Amino acid sequence: MSESPFHHLMPLCQLPARATGRICELTGDSEFCQRIREMGFGESVYVTKIAGNGTILCQLNGTRIGLSHDAARQILVERVGSR
Repeated sequence: MSESPFHHLMPLCQLPARATGRICELTGDSEFCQRIREMGFGESVYVTKIAGNGTILCQLNGTRIGLSHDAARQILVERVGSR
């Protein structure tokens, strides 16, 4: 009764404030994916959404970064933890 680890994917912009997710997939074009990976948003990285609806403030690797809603929509995460 094994579940796929990717069955609860959601865009980073839909992650609730103060929740943590693991990045599973980047869905933008190759230029976007390269740029966002260079910022630290690679697959398997844990990211916490601090706040935001228009501009998304998140934290990863000890750094806070603001993303546009459109950019955050292209980063698919699975929520981890109970918060």
